Amino acid sequence: MNTAVFSYADLLAFTKGVFVHFGMSDEAAEIAAKNLILADLRGIDSHGIARLSGYIRLQKAGRANFKPNFQILHQTPSTATIDADLGLGLNSAHAGMLLAIEKAKQVGTGWVAIQNSNHFGIAAAHAILALEQDMIGFALTNASPLVTPTNGKERMLGTNPICVCFPSNHNQAFVLDMATSAAANGKLEIAQRMGKDLPPNWVQSSEGMASNNAHELKAGGALLPLGGHKGYGLASMVDILAGVLSGANYGPWVPPFVAFLNPLENLPGNGIGHFVGAMRIDAFRPAADFKQHMDNWIDRFKQTTPINENKPVLIPGELEALEAIERMKNGIPVHTLVIDSMLELVNETGLTMPSQL
Repeated sequence: MNTAVFSYADLLAFTKGVFVHFGMSDEAAEIAAKNLILADLRGIDSHGIARLSGYIRLQKAGRANFKPNFQILHQTPSTATIDADLGLGLNSAHAGMLLAIEKAKQVGTGWVAIQNSNHFGIAAAHAILALEQDMIGFALTNASPLVTPTNGKERMLGTNPICVCFPSNHNQAFVLDMATSAAANGKLEIAQRMGKDLPPNWVQSSEGMASNNAHELKAGGALLPLGGHKGYGLASMVDILAGVLSGANYGPWVPPFVAFLNPLENLPGNGIGHFVGAMRIDAFRPAADFKQHMDNWIDRFKQTTPINENKPVLIPGELEALEAIERMKNGIPVHTLVIDSMLELVNETGLTMPSQL
């Protein structure tokens, strides 16, 4: 077995303890830990506790601030731009989303651009905050350049995810959370840990040739955009909203997540950028009516005749929601290489390693 199983509560407590040890306030560490471990809970193992040691390395390198002072640089009744003071995106995007929700409560919609931030985990962690308020939630971020534009060789864009979520009544919420590349970099890291080749059309070599090598990026290759020029267009949209609009870096200038690579010189902006938003449903129609019809929409799509009776049609976010129920009950599997990184943090911090189930 290459994995061991831990409870959600224990992984959350351990992650919070690590953040507190390295200087976060108790409240900020709670937010960061919940947003990080939500990825593991939903089955997005590439973006959960596997990233914890990377955040600590960024902080040690002086590229992440665990005691940031978020500042609103500009705002209107429905918009704002925040300087995150090099804080983790786990916290700054959360704060930006809460501000967007407050603005939406007042004027129907709220949009917040965030600069000078860092990696923010899974986009869904921030967008779903709107669901509790009968709002539609949005969360976008740019990321360090790993993706080539269509017909290009250079890494110019990040995986630049998009999340949009809609509430319903009796169904799981519709939560679309997707990279705009053919695959997220974390999927490559999982394939590396498992010693597996990649599916076709995920990556190309440094010479622009098709490859199934999970280590191709280390050799100078690049991820491919989702669906060719369509994914390139979507990734560019995210980069402009999260980077150009916010005053963050964009394109090839977005700082790398890994601490051993330094950001480029003469950067055009500040840090990594996010863009979050909330739209009050009752700014368009009564929320109860919308959610009733949203249930109708979901029910009908789930009744779609499947190609394979053993693989029913699911709505976006349903698979992750079902995985969260399963993992909350039976535990979260963690790869042994990730456990090794946790043990290194245990040795450094003196914290207790979570018990395996």
